[in-house]
Amino acid sequence: MVGSANLNIMIKAARRAGRALAKDFREVENLQVSMKGAGDFVSRADINAEQMIREDLMGARPTYGWLGEEGGGDDGQDPTRRWIVDPLDGTTNFLHGLPHWAVSIALEHKGQIVAGVIFDPSKDELFFAEKGAGAWMNESRLRVSGRSKMIEALFSTGLPFGGRADLPDTLKEMARVAPACSGIRRWGAAALDLAYVAAGRYDGYWERRLNAWDIAAGSIIVREAGGLVEPIEEGRDIIEDGTILCANEALFAPLAKLVRG
Repeated sequence: MVGSANLNIMIKAARRAGRALAKDFREVENLQVSMKGAGDFVSRADINAEQMIREDLMGARPTYGWLGEEGGGDDGQDPTRRWIVDPLDGTTNFLHGLPHWAVSIALEHKGQIVAGVIFDPSKDELFFAEKGAGAWMNESRLRVSGRSKMIEALFSTGLPFGGRADLPDTLKEMARVAPACSGIRRWGAAALDLAYVAAGRYDGYWERRLNAWDIAAGSIIVREAGGLVEPIEEGRDIIEDGTILCANEALFAPLAKLVRG
């Protein structure tokens, strides 16, 4: 697929940062004997990756706004366009030497996500989409799964950590969904959860208390792959609300009914 100039800029930035992170990832295992050492190393890798991405994106489009996990926000000279970046989604996986993490970059125009890129260096999988142009993984067109029976469906979600107060509600949601499906996965990287829904690997995904950079790129990739995407609380904005619920067309309504209770 030949994408727009902006998409090509995003892909180039994601690949460059991803290569640097992959090199850092190979060093993490050697640092596991010192938790503090490993944690500090990963934090630096995260910050360095965002700096690289910012250099590439803002160097090419210096008037655009910016929202990054590490560097915060900047309205920019052009308030209608904004980069939304997570340089390392799945930080805990990265820290523990689990090869399931990604670089996530989205472009927002007038409040709408118009392009998204998610790069998984460990598996060399690049997921990307532009509004109206479909979704892709490397050279292959993506489509959400064709499953229509809940009992055959595989879903993903997130589990609150560190004593967060929403754990009881999440467990209640899982208790409603689990008996109706073939399984629920929690792999610890929201961007890849969404990419996997777009690729038909998962049939749906839901999670609460997310940040804009966790879901911006993935939301357009799922939509362009034919999936339905909404906030968990109907009528709200996904990016502002920080909740997301998505699935293929056949499974969206039954999954939403169970999650929303």
